Amino acid sequence: MNSPIANAHPSTTEPTNAPFDLVVIGGGSGGVASARRAAAHGAKVALIEKDRLGGTCVIRGCVPKKLMMYAAKFGRELAEAAPYGWTVDNAQFSLATWQANKRVEIDRLEGIYNRMLENSGVVVYRGNASIRDGRTVMVDDLTEIHAKRILIATGARANRHAVPGIEQAMTSDDLLDLSVLPKRLGVLGAGYIALEFASIMQGLGSEVTVFYRDQLPLRGFDRGMRAKLADALVAQGVCLMPGSAMRSVEKQDHATVVFAGDTAFEFDAVLNATGRSPNVHGLGLEALGVALASDGAIAVNEWSETSVPNVYAVGDVTNRMALTPVAIAEGRALVDNLFTGTQRTVNHASVATATFTMPPLSTVGLTEEAAAEQYGALRIYETEFRPMKVAFAGGTSKTAIKVIVDDASDRVLGVHMLGDDSPEIIQALAVAVTMGATKADLDRTIAVHPTTAEELVLLREVSRRVTRA
Repeated sequence: MNSPIANAHPSTTEPTNAPFDLVVIGGGSGGVASARRAAAHGAKVALIEKDRLGGTCVIRGCVPKKLMMYAAKFGRELAEAAPYGWTVDNAQFSLATWQANKRVEIDRLEGIYNRMLENSGVVVYRGNASIRDGRTVMVDDLTEIHAKRILIATGARANRHAVPGIEQAMTSDDLLDLSVLPKRLGVLGAGYIALEFASIMQGLGSEVTVFYRDQLPLRGFDRGMRAKLADALVAQGVCLMPGSAMRSVEKQDHATVVFAGDTAFEFDAVLNATGRSPNVHGLGLEALGVALASDGAIAVNEWSETSVPNVYAVGDVTNRMALTPVAIAEGRALVDNLFTGTQRTVNHASVATATFTMPPLSTVGLTEEAAAEQYGALRIYETEFRPMKVAFAGGTSKTAIKVIVDDASDRVLGVHMLGDDSPEIIQALAVAVTMGATKADLDRTIAVHPTTAEELVLLREVSRRVTRA
């Protein structure tokens, strides 16, 4: 399929006096990757960021969240150490110490982003961007930047409209800046952010209760694996409240109160994890005529083109797939198309992902439900077991693996795994799934023993068959 941007080098209709070939709005992972790739192609590039370079992922998302997950995981591993011969007495966790060290690490990473842009020759402007037309962007209504093309990569922000009074609750940004661990934490929502922080905070010592309307958490993932994750969280000590009719959130004295149905629940802190909305406010998109989707995201085609010529968008602001590596891939594909004449798009169907709960749930490819809708007959291979490390320590947590195979072609359509190290395992396996690996390919692969990952190539018995209705 050809696209208007496939040969989008400067044309005779473009002004020759524009100082920049591309201006990028947003200094998160997608924006920085796009700017650097364009500069590598010889383009003159400007980048506008109103906050810190690195965006949500580096400054207040993926990176600090995983550092907090590591902190929680150490606590669990200390408890498992005794059967292995270790004596660990009087171990205590200090959120203030973690917080201080986290700030140092985030400052270090932001410095790396600064240097990468500087070394690439990208000109960085600090301030709020507003688009005046398809070739002009203002910074704080003071500085006018002219460019041949504009790329919007402004990401997303926490929703603040799901429940009356939800502004009384913290966002994940606030939680990651805490220096004192809340004794009782309420969590509103059941997506990535809700479950990850529920699991992490429980692991650090908080009493956690999660409220959500559905019967299972983590909508969009494989239903069977969602149920197993819910069981694992309950076993960890997280209190799940499915089917909750959340009415409101209120501040009362020193507590934050969640009203769910006819019951009031008091917490020291409440986390608003009800979802995120694209960051489009103040960009001037309405006046420019940029089409928005019903959820407020910037509407784009597979080439990341908006409805306005020379204006493009990538990453969470488009709400196609809100993952940092996806934003980077979308930005690099777009920039390569613009400045080298390639015709690349991003295949969102084969993207691997993971929730960094304890244990983590990782997946690549189709869920059983989606595969059953698209294919005539499926073979399902499943296993569940206690890993060696857990079993030796007398633990009860289990690892679960599910492989979904198209019966007609033998192609592996999806792999889902709940258990320690599953994100690392799924990342490697995603290469095979993306290349179209078959179950026979897995069967003839020699196992590495003893490992958890070997179970993926040792599954031989079909657990069940599924036929499309």
